[in-house]
Amino acid sequence: MEIFLSLLLLTLGFLMLVKGADWFVEGASGIAEKFGIPQLVIGLTIVAMGTSAPEAAVSISAALRGNADITVGNIIGSNILNILVILGISSVIIPIAVSGSTVFCEIPFMTVITLLLLVQGMDGTVGFFDGVILVLVFLAYFGYLFIMARKGNAARPVAGKKRKLWQFAVETGVGLGLIVAGSNLAVEGAGDIARIFGMSERFIGLTIVALGTSLPELFTSVSAARKGNADIAIGNIVGSNIFNILFVIGISALIVPVPFSSGFFADAVVAAAAGMLLLASCIRRRTLGRCSGIVMLLGYIAYFIFICME
Repeated sequence: MEIFLSLLLLTLGFLMLVKGADWFVEGASGIAEKFGIPQLVIGLTIVAMGTSAPEAAVSISAALRGNADITVGNIIGSNILNILVILGISSVIIPIAVSGSTVFCEIPFMTVITLLLLVQGMDGTVGFFDGVILVLVFLAYFGYLFIMARKGNAARPVAGKKRKLWQFAVETGVGLGLIVAGSNLAVEGAGDIARIFGMSERFIGLTIVALGTSLPELFTSVSAARKGNADIAIGNIVGSNIFNILFVIGISALIVPVPFSSGFFADAVVAAAAGMLLLASCIRRRTLGRCSGIVMLLGYIAYFIFICME
């Protein structure tokens, strides 16, 4: 009976994620068109922060409860999944066009701040001063996005977008609500199933929790890619990873020192390497193709085997 209930929660969570992602992308792209904002900026801001809500909720609430040791693992694990699994799956389904600013600005920036986090954690803790630096860099990044929005070309028209702004806003909000609620149900169901089969809490945290909090990015990016909104698909992932490090870990470190155990060094290196792989995959043709997606998925399989062998 218990496993049946867990499977029911898991299924319901996935259904909510699918529909929520569909509405969220529709609403966000509609808002972009109404305001003439480039879809890449929408992907890097509203969509990225919205789909990062589960990571933010888990990590910041953990810091408030004094369990900040799970913060770094959740964020780094999610960032690795975002690139290797989510972009991997999305690009296998349909090749994703990548804009020049994403290739030469956002992806390198994401990789650099991942290395910054690694340097900050070398003393075993991401402390208050480290948190201040991360938040200040986050504010500077937002300034860059503001300038980018003002200088960018108007968002391209999207067929069928004849509704009013408030309708797009409601659609975006409802979609986000379904995404967050669906990810929570999916994580709870998957976690219960894992415990029934005797998997360790550590293994669950490194895999199921990280995957669960990344489910919004997965469904949003796949949905955006299939709808032809490539800038939202790639911007969602890159923006989410930047938001996770600068804002989530930064705010958590301002609340309480965040432990950075030696085991996280290898994970942070993998996260930085994933960013470099993403850059190398799209720097020539400005497209993330199926072959690159397969390489990313194989890379995550190798990382998963590494985790299991520890």
